[in-house]
Amino acid sequence: MKNNILVLGGTGKTGRRIVKRLNDLGHHVRVGSRGATPSFDWNDPAGWPAVLEGMEKVYITYQPDLAVPGAKEAVEALTKVAKEKGVNKLVLLSGKGEVEAERCEQIVLNSGINSTIIRASWFNQNFSESFFLPPIQAGVVALPMAHLGAPYVDANDLADVAVKLLLSDDHQGKTYELTGPSLWNFEQITAAIAEATGRELTFIPISLQEFVAALKEQGVPGDVVWLMEYLFTEVLDNPTNQVVTNDVEQLLGRPPVDFLQYVEETSKTGIWNAKVEA
Repeated sequence: MKNNILVLGGTGKTGRRIVKRLNDLGHHVRVGSRGATPSFDWNDPAGWPAVLEGMEKVYITYQPDLAVPGAKEAVEALTKVAKEKGVNKLVLLSGKGEVEAERCEQIVLNSGINSTIIRASWFNQNFSESFFLPPIQAGVVALPMAHLGAPYVDANDLADVAVKLLLSDDHQGKTYELTGPSLWNFEQITAAIAEATGRELTFIPISLQEFVAALKEQGVPGDVVWLMEYLFTEVLDNPTNQVVTNDVEQLLGRPPVDFLQYVEETSKTGIWNAKVEA
């Protein structure tokens, strides 16, 4: 049976992977993004009914993060419109170890719609598609919390899980915490990428204060600086995010992608050898 599925953040790190998988399976997929038609914008609730019209299932990801002010209210308003439009399944991408995100989870779980929560902390792809990429390309990686390991999850594993949950009527009210199979800290990650690419990469441990100051000096917007500081303190430096789970294997029947597998495959793309523009 083919489903009508809305993927919010459908051009993002997880969303575009989910869209591709659902399209390959022949489902009717609507991409929820500002550039799509109809357009979806978290800051424009008036446009939400048109986007949700005719949709049976919805994958929800909130940008930039469920921890930011206003996220809870936006998610609550969205679930009400989804219920009015007859949506029968919600899958929410949440964050591990984030109290604010857990408040959003409860809103979705109490929406009256069959809902499932996916919790993840940081992705392997943060080093090739997000904020850790430019320092690697520049050859010098300077980050705080250098001693802390995290079980980075692969975005492809998460996409496979999300598709399984969207297409199933089971898993109602369940929360799954997705991780990779092992813990990696920034120094180990930098060394692994250096070995795979044959590049000389330097890792420099710095304090959180130095990191925040550097972001401000680079002209990073204040709300992004706040979010980065939050992610390092509340998410990375949180014991719950230093625990490996078997939820990926439980749901997919195979082991999760190991960080070294990700490094090996990504190094072949040449992204880490690209020159940073001045």
